[in-house]
Amino acid sequence: MTRDELLAYKQRWQLVQAREVEELRAASPEHKLRQVAALMASVDAMGWRDGLADDLSVWQTWQRLRERLGRR
Repeated sequence: MTRDELLAYKQRWQLVQAREVEELRAASPEHKLRQVAALMASVDAMGWRDGLADDLSVWQTWQRLRERLGRR
């Protein structure tokens, strides 16, 4: 790649990053919590359960948050 091509590539990724920051700032706390809850729900599918088994307090915290959102 030429220097100009590399600079253009870098500039495009800076635009992508700026857009991602805008989207994260615009998202409601409820939307962000739903995204994290979906990730946490994928623990079994990804095989991460064993790595998290020692941290019961984290799971209890997520359970309380889900209950506050009306999900169980």
